[in-house]
Amino acid sequence: MVRFFASDSIAHIINTWSTSQQSLNHIMNGCALLGVPPAHHSLRDVPPPDYTVLHGLRAALEVVCEPTDYQLEISKFIGGPVINRCRVICITSARDNESMNRLEEIFLKVLNQQNSNVSGKDKLLPINHCHLVIINTFPVTIESSVTNHAPKNLSPLLTTEVHSINAPLIPNKLSSLILEHYDLASTTVTGIPMKEEQSASSSANYDVEIFHASSAHTAILKGNPADSAAIRTVKEGLEYETVTLKWCTPRGVTGNELQNCTAMHRITPVDVNSRPSLCLINFLLNGRSVMLEMPRKAGGKITSHLLAAHGGEIFVHTLCTARSVLEDPPSISEGCGGRVTDYRIPDFGLLIKQNTLLPIKAKSSGERLKPLHRVKDRLFRTTKYWPLTITSTLLFNLKQYIDPVPALIVKDEMLDEDMYTCKKVFCNLVALEASMEPLHPQNSGQRMKGQKREEQYKAMWNELELFIRCNIHSKKHKMVYDCLCELHTFNFDEDKANGKQPKDLNETRNQLENIGPTKDENTQRASVIRATTDSPMSPPPLTNLTPPFSRQNSSKGSMYNNHRTLYEIFANMAEKSKTRPDFAGRQGDSLVAKLYPNLKSDDRGPRSDASKEME
Repeated sequence: MVRFFASDSIAHIINTWSTSQQSLNHIMNGCALLGVPPAHHSLRDVPPPDYTVLHGLRAALEVVCEPTDYQLEISKFIGGPVINRCRVICITSARDNESMNRLEEIFLKVLNQQNSNVSGKDKLLPINHCHLVIINTFPVTIESSVTNHAPKNLSPLLTTEVHSINAPLIPNKLSSLILEHYDLASTTVTGIPMKEEQSASSSANYDVEIFHASSAHTAILKGNPADSAAIRTVKEGLEYETVTLKWCTPRGVTGNELQNCTAMHRITPVDVNSRPSLCLINFLLNGRSVMLEMPRKAGGKITSHLLAAHGGEIFVHTLCTARSVLEDPPSISEGCGGRVTDYRIPDFGLLIKQNTLLPIKAKSSGERLKPLHRVKDRLFRTTKYWPLTITSTLLFNLKQYIDPVPALIVKDEMLDEDMYTCKKVFCNLVALEASMEPLHPQNSGQRMKGQKREEQYKAMWNELELFIRCNIHSKKHKMVYDCLCELHTFNFDEDKANGKQPKDLNETRNQLENIGPTKDENTQRASVIRATTDSPMSPPPLTNLTPPFSRQNSSKGSMYNNHRTLYEIFANMAEKSKTRPDFAGRQGDSLVAKLYPNLKSDDRGPRSDASKEME
């Protein structure tokens, strides 16, 4: 309930706590009876009377101690006094901050006196807490010397705040305070078709702003951030946001029909005397209902609210925009709301199996970490980097290239063999990149069409580095990460500035051949000798062939090397052809060669042996 006072030489009471006087008509009639304030007196006239705002503040504290009918009912129900809290909004004008501070101190003194006078009286209630909001007004032509200050506690009983504004902005400031004090929100119903007063045959679209509980917007503001940001605007000259919803033409829908609603709150129009507000209110009070639509940024719209009247009061209904609880739950392949369809469901099932909880007994009472804590740490580590969808990852779609690295990295403790296996996979990837082998993702959800191979490898290396960096929890894991950083350069600009060069394919192959926990000294020595004596075109030994290599040519002699021009490739091929022995007919001056020169030779070997071999 709200009480109004006007203060000059005395406090003028405009209404009481009676429910019949809690209406706009009674307040307007009371202000009309009060009249216009008198003009300022000049120095030659009689001194002005004792006009002060303190009379109204004292009267406000006195009437707050009077219990309302609702408070009396609650007191009878609980069998004791109720908690009496209040808020006093004072519209006045002060000279400077010192005058405003003195006004706040006087109000606190009067509040303590009023509580002391009320104590011991059964029909009055003491004030448990009061919130004083002072709106300091000043003309447009001058600057105010009073500064604003946020709510501060002068005592356990009193909280004060000051707002200094121009006089024409008082209604806007009161609207902002109303939303804050009563936890309300603003909705602007736009696109309301109304006939013009002058010409009944033509119509125009109008907007009507209404206030209601802020929880009516909870559902739409928690949805897509892009959609909620598109409907939230700040009106010119106001300090609060309003949600703009579009009028939906009613199609014979009445308020009595059942709607799937999640909340319902009473509303009030902001501009109660405007013609669009009156038309909308009368339309709803006649038993009609209005659907409100929320446009979506991606296109389309959704019906989010319903305006309808019940028992002479108008309510806003928050409609359910998600799936109904009466429907069957969606399949996990459909995704949340049926929009996401590429979840990594098999990988998620494997993750559940790897982190299944089993009942075990603690080894000792003095164990550093309990089993439950160890499981939580492991689950946190394994999910530190775990993409939910197929399209959000490239690394986990290249299992034919990186397996079994993902399974080995998430292990609590790595063995030497696991570490060497990871290093071998890294070397294979470096070799593939050097030979410019394209990457072929297994899942069709990751579309790599039109993407360059350099970008594929760059995305793969960056994601692999992030995945391993998120799983460094032991010394051997750190060694695997260091090996990855040594084999592949992640910051190209910094390495160029430091003079570093990427590793050659021969060096990578040599490292790959030397990897392994069972290599003896002679094998490593043979690999070193071969790396220093063999030519670039020499084939690798059969015992050291690595199946992942699809092309074993080095960067110097490979025609797939992207650092060589077409001319260099053909020149290299011409040089290779010269090393072969020339045909005998092209040697000498005769340019004649004898066909089968050893056909009649006697030294052809025993015929019987050849026949036996054929048999």
